[in-house]
Amino acid sequence: QVQLVESGGRLVQAGGSLRLSCAASGRTFSSYTMGWFRQPPGKEREFVAAISWNGGNTYYADSVKGRFTISRDNAKNTVYLQMNSLKPEDTAVYYCGGDLKRLYGSSWYLRDYEYDFWGQGTQVTVSS
Repeated sequence: QVQLVESGGRLVQAGGSLRLSCAASGRTFSSYTMGWFRQPPGKEREFVAAISWNGGNTYYADSVKGRFTISRDNAKNTVYLQMNSLKPEDTAVYYCGGDLKRLYGSSWYLRDYEYDFWGQGTQVTVSS
């Protein structure tokens, strides 16, 4: 079993930056594809970014491409989401998820129900 704990969310002004972290327990973290999702107020959870087990492949939602960067440090069992040029519409609870499926062959990583493990989420609020 893998447990995920997100951190780094807070209130920030539009145009600012934040780095979210997702720390994982367990020795198999380096085997997992990791993803970031977010749930804006009153809306469904949506895909933000995903990264392969070795960091060699990344995918982004169009709405964050060029502003957000996903990365991972397997030695620290942590995946990050660097968020720059934040907009009010980025306001959401951000979740990280993990799954053993490899990040190629299909677009499964876009669907939250495909992930085996989830953190509790961290709130990001962007003020205008």
